[in-house]
Amino acid sequence: MQELTAQEILSGLRDKNRKVLDFIYEDQYYRIRNFVTRNSGTGEDAQDVFQDAILVIFQKLRKEEITLECSFGTYLYSICRLLWLKQLKMKSQTKAFIEDTDDTVKLDDSLDVIHDKNERYNLYLKHFDKLSYNCQKILELFLARISSKEIARVLGLKSEQYVKKRKHICKEKLVESIKSDPEYIYYMNNNNFHKLKKL
Repeated sequence: MQELTAQEILSGLRDKNRKVLDFIYEDQYYRIRNFVTRNSGTGEDAQDVFQDAILVIFQKLRKEEITLECSFGTYLYSICRLLWLKQLKMKSQTKAFIEDTDDTVKLDDSLDVIHDKNERYNLYLKHFDKLSYNCQKILELFLARISSKEIARVLGLKSEQYVKKRKHICKEKLVESIKSDPEYIYYMNNNNFHKLKKL
């Protein structure tokens, strides 16, 4: 595929154009992989960081236009660098970015907010998946604003009161599980993810 401008890449990303995604991967992935593996990471870490960065850009594009004053490669690299730094901090590896010779650009805070929201959701899902099937169904139906009476009928449970009691137990179990996760503890200690308290 021929060289694309930053604007063509952003438009392609917004439209979920497969060719543009392939182009970004072929054009930029090796650089990101090189950076992550030179700084205490693995190839798998590099894949995760790369995909997270693309997702963050895509989500930002859905909300607003992005106008770049640098190349798309520099923008993507800067986001990957930010995300990998956060990962290293979480792992308490303070010797981050020993080798970092590439140009970077100052990023606006909204990218961090988008990424944190994604991480909050992933943390929630990770612990939600550990709940029993019954707990998952009860919480899903409550989130969908289904009445206790209807939930009791759908799940074949004995009463509305029993459903409310189970919902309370399931929610407590979920919150307790999340709060015991080292990721959650790290985020709370670093004043991130304050909204997680509202789960």
